[in-house]
Amino acid sequence: MKKFSRTISLIAAVVLTLSGCGQTSVPATSSAVSVPGEEIASAGQQATRTVTDLMGRQVELPQEIDSVICTGSGALRLVCYAQGADLVTGVEDTDKKRQIARPYNYVYSPQFQDLPSIGKGGGRGYTAYEEEIISLQPDVILTAYTSDALEELAAKTGIPVVSIGYQSNLFDPSVSQALTLVGQVLGREERCAQLVEAMEEIKQDLAERTKDIPQEEKPSAYAGAVTYSGGHGFGGTYSNFGPFTAIGAVNVADGIRQEGGFEVDLEQILAWDPDVIFLDPANMSLVQDEYAKNPAYFQSLRAVQEGKVYALPCFNQYATNIEIAIADAYYAGKVLFPEQFADVDMDQKADELLELFLGAAFYSEMKEAGLSFEPITIGP
Repeated sequence: MKKFSRTISLIAAVVLTLSGCGQTSVPATSSAVSVPGEEIASAGQQATRTVTDLMGRQVELPQEIDSVICTGSGALRLVCYAQGADLVTGVEDTDKKRQIARPYNYVYSPQFQDLPSIGKGGGRGYTAYEEEIISLQPDVILTAYTSDALEELAAKTGIPVVSIGYQSNLFDPSVSQALTLVGQVLGREERCAQLVEAMEEIKQDLAERTKDIPQEEKPSAYAGAVTYSGGHGFGGTYSNFGPFTAIGAVNVADGIRQEGGFEVDLEQILAWDPDVIFLDPANMSLVQDEYAKNPAYFQSLRAVQEGKVYALPCFNQYATNIEIAIADAYYAGKVLFPEQFADVDMDQKADELLELFLGAAFYSEMKEAGLSFEPITIGP
């Protein structure tokens, strides 16, 4: 009966699309297209349940989920964290190629690369291939789309769409909320509860290590060459940088009072003259090009003169690689507060985090790819 019910939904969705006069949004009580007789058939033959997604929408789902697709930045990552990759029946083009900078993709790419393409991917705007999605008929679509886009996807496909979009900052409450919801939807409650608990313990551990250090005794830090909407040179930075915030570090860019990533004037960095500089090793070619054009500028920075420049691998790759963001926090802690983080071995910690979130330890392979925690040199 489940297959028959889906067929009715598919016909209704196609009719709405071809007629050009179908709904562009769905009722708040359900993400499915309403079809006469379907509710009675479902009630009699197929158990359903209702979940509240992260947009506050009430979405009716089958009692058991056997298949899922994910759209938008970060959605597939959470399913992998939840150990639900076996349920995935199609992936976005952006996750077809194996990329070690996205650990979830690196681990599961062999499993995903031959699956059907269900969207272009690349952000939170609408990039879905609805015809391909309709042909797959997954039980549910998990998405990081914005409100309008996810309602459009639900209306066009007739398939339940659940919003699991989370904020990119480390330990933002939306991360735990999204994981809990994924566990609820996929029947992976125990696994997701384990991760939520582990993240809370990690958050407390990081905060406890530095809580007694007076603010005036902390060295100042700058995170440059960061990645957001692509790679950036030395002036690309973050305010409220998650790894710094987690350890109570003094981020010179917080004075700009701008959320997220942005470009800061190079003269401003010189005025800040931070004690320590962290750079994304994946963007060092951009920094080296800048150095070649103006070596005197970089040589005038105190951190460069004293050799206090360190690699901090990017955690922002199609939303937040949570395990990398946490590893970044521990490494920043070792550099800025060596006494408080003396017990942390970064090779061991990175593998521990990869194992926790993805069930595989491969930090040695990350190092071979240039994504390592170590001092880094600007210039020759």
